[in-house]
Amino acid sequence: MNFTAKDVAELRAMTSAGMMDCKNALKESDGNMEAAVNYLRQKGIAKAAKKAGNIAAEGVIATAADAKTAVLVEVNAQTDFVVKNEDFQAFVAKVAQTALTNKTNDIDALLKADLNGQSVADAAIELTAKIGEKIDVRRVALVEASGGVASYVHPVGSKIGVLVALSTADATKGGDVAMHIAAANPAPEFINRNEIPADVIAKEKELESQKDDLAGKPAEIIEKIVTGRVDKLLAERVLLEQPFVKDPSQKVLAFLGDITVESFVRFNLGDGVEKKKEDYAAEVAAAMQV
Repeated sequence: MNFTAKDVAELRAMTSAGMMDCKNALKESDGNMEAAVNYLRQKGIAKAAKKAGNIAAEGVIATAADAKTAVLVEVNAQTDFVVKNEDFQAFVAKVAQTALTNKTNDIDALLKADLNGQSVADAAIELTAKIGEKIDVRRVALVEASGGVASYVHPVGSKIGVLVALSTADATKGGDVAMHIAAANPAPEFINRNEIPADVIAKEKELESQKDDLAGKPAEIIEKIVTGRVDKLLAERVLLEQPFVKDPSQKVLAFLGDITVESFVRFNLGDGVEKKKEDYAAEVAAAMQV
């Protein structure tokens, strides 16, 4: 099968066709979305394709948690205006709780999960029809800890969310580290040096060694300079080696003391989504031709 539950949901949103009709269309078209739309139109099943091409790049990050487990979800809409809609906000909260209840880290599994008697995918389509904008449950992450989980969602717009799994439950330190991960620039990619793949280190060394300011220097000097530069670059990407945002005089490792970070995840709203560029002048000109 060359398509997922999310593809079925997207096709339903585009065409208003039934679930089984969309599944059959994707099956017949080998997962090709455009061909599936044409298939439904040829069969007289598609009622409309007005959502085709709509890009949902606004939205919110939300979290739900219990003592040792937490989830992050990203739910998108097309405009920031809809994000403030009470129905949208209630839907996001239910999606996050559904992800936690099912302890899922898989977006396809979440879309199939039950939400008040219907799948999350169907609930998103229903809300799309009600609000008039494409609603997209885009991604989910699950974190489980031996001690406790801390979370942070930036209060202004809910556009950045973080989960941190800790060896010891400590709401204060956990919350501060989660806030650090949200605020740090650059954002941390690894907990410690041991997590950094060898090919990443090799690539950084290669890039640094080719810089113009090293030309003509002895090999042993180049080696020392490159090693120092790469060490600094890697430290910026390692959580425990970053200066703690609330007290830059100490590293995150020192702030945590004997508490171990087991894992973390960070969502930044719309990562990887290409926003649609509106040409309002062209839109008005086109409207004048109607």
